[in-house]
Amino acid sequence: MRKILNKSRDLFISPQNSILSAASVIMVMIVAARIFGLVRLRVLAHFFVDEDLSLFFAAFRLPDLIFEVLTLGALSSAFIPVFTKIYKKDEAEAWDTAARVVNLGLIVFAVFALLFGLFAHNLYALIAPGYSIEQREQIAYLARVLFAAQGFFVVSYALTGVLESLRRFLIPAFAPLFYNLGIIIGTYLFADQFGLLAPALGVIIGALAHFLIQLPFAYRLGFRFALVLRPTSGIKKIGKLALPRIIELSFLQLTKISELFLSSLISTAAYTYYNFAYSAQALPVGLFGLSMAKAALPTLTAQSDDPKKFKKTLLSTLYQVIFLIIPVTTMLIVLRIPVVRLLFGTDIFDWPATVQTGLVLSAFAIGVPFQAATLVLTRAFYALHDTSTPVKVSLTGGAISILTSFTLILGLHYPTWGLALGYALGTTFQAISLFFLLSKRLNGKTLFAVGPILKNLFASIVAGLSMFLFLKFFDRSVWVKRLSFLSNLEATKNLNFENFVLDTRYTGNLIILTAMTAFLGLVIYVIISFLMGSEELFAFIRLIKRRRLSPPPAKEQETVIPTPSDGTQV
Repeated sequence: MRKILNKSRDLFISPQNSILSAASVIMVMIVAARIFGLVRLRVLAHFFVDEDLSLFFAAFRLPDLIFEVLTLGALSSAFIPVFTKIYKKDEAEAWDTAARVVNLGLIVFAVFALLFGLFAHNLYALIAPGYSIEQREQIAYLARVLFAAQGFFVVSYALTGVLESLRRFLIPAFAPLFYNLGIIIGTYLFADQFGLLAPALGVIIGALAHFLIQLPFAYRLGFRFALVLRPTSGIKKIGKLALPRIIELSFLQLTKISELFLSSLISTAAYTYYNFAYSAQALPVGLFGLSMAKAALPTLTAQSDDPKKFKKTLLSTLYQVIFLIIPVTTMLIVLRIPVVRLLFGTDIFDWPATVQTGLVLSAFAIGVPFQAATLVLTRAFYALHDTSTPVKVSLTGGAISILTSFTLILGLHYPTWGLALGYALGTTFQAISLFFLLSKRLNGKTLFAVGPILKNLFASIVAGLSMFLFLKFFDRSVWVKRLSFLSNLEATKNLNFENFVLDTRYTGNLIILTAMTAFLGLVIYVIISFLMGSEELFAFIRLIKRRRLSPPPAKEQETVIPTPSDGTQV
């Protein structure tokens, strides 16, 4: 028992020194956090109607704005490299810098939180004009509660930076799970008694847990709270390095504010549809895009002085990400209704809400491969010590998203999926621009090869059409409502469809049909990729064979470079 306890303790305390171990931790915990996030939304959909949930999601807008711009902007892009460099020279000075960051971050956050809290109602009247006065009052009240939770995150993300700087990735990766668990518990315990205040209290519980789970490990490594405020050279350097990221996040928040603004004008429930669909599409982006981009950054950084190796690593990573994520994108488009029903379908999240969320999800899915590609390409620029180019491209992409969304919603009067389409077009522009700029830098006048991407696209289109026909043929509701063109074909006139279709009103049947359709699409995608000689597929097969036939490799001792965070609460 003691050996088991010691091994468990070592697992949490020991640094992840190898790229493989760090990447594995990152990937597994990203997926776990995303899944917990979807469970959290399912719980919320069980207790609250979509109109009420929109008010809860809207209440996050101002607290998130302050936290992400003023706190995450500094901690995600500047704190880790500065702390790491100082720590190598003088550990005491590094811990002193961490304490000053926490203190200054809390003071700045408290000032802005107080101001925003006092004028919350007036501010929400500007950014969410579609809600009634009573609804905005409730949103402002919830926002003031949520500000308390964000205060915990100011300290907690500083601890995350400390732990990741010292290559302790497991505990920071665990923290978002506890955040989501706090919301789930708070909602279950207090929903009947406090209504929408219950998940807000759950956010406070989750934020506190996010902080407390990291504190003992940071304390063990040397972190201490201290009453120190005067900015040192390290603090000034953090501020200087954080400025581009703060500008980028400020514009990103402007994009999110525009989403709230427009969704409030569409309908009370529109913001719920948007948030639910966004969370569903974020899972494949995190699994394939974020995890592989983070894992590739150390290698890209080490090869930054060797253009040939750098380009080979970059393109192999990019093509592999696209190969993996395109079939998932196709599944989200074809299976949008089953996916939404299985994830969020409850007694009060009804069929119209499911259809609307499914449409939003399919619009988001268009941009999923481009989101994943942007994560990889952005880190290629980071590895080349160029942070300004991704920021400029991101700002332009954000502007395109905002302009497109306003045109679609206010000009053409599109429903909620117009917001998701605007977002997808903005991310598409970012990915294509970064791809073109990197090609120009590394390849001169010649664009990077797009053949592998076109092969993946063709295979996914064929797989998608096959899934669509399969789904329509075996779904009972299609034949009952005579919605399918199949029912108009002469060959199907005498078919007794009750013998072979599945009644998808029942969860078990829906799961079976969804799984069968997805499996069929995946098989067709793999077969076509094989016939077209997809190098990404063959590389994947070789990797599996090596894992099965080769003995465990000796532990790598390559230094893992901590990477900037790509979001706050998952």
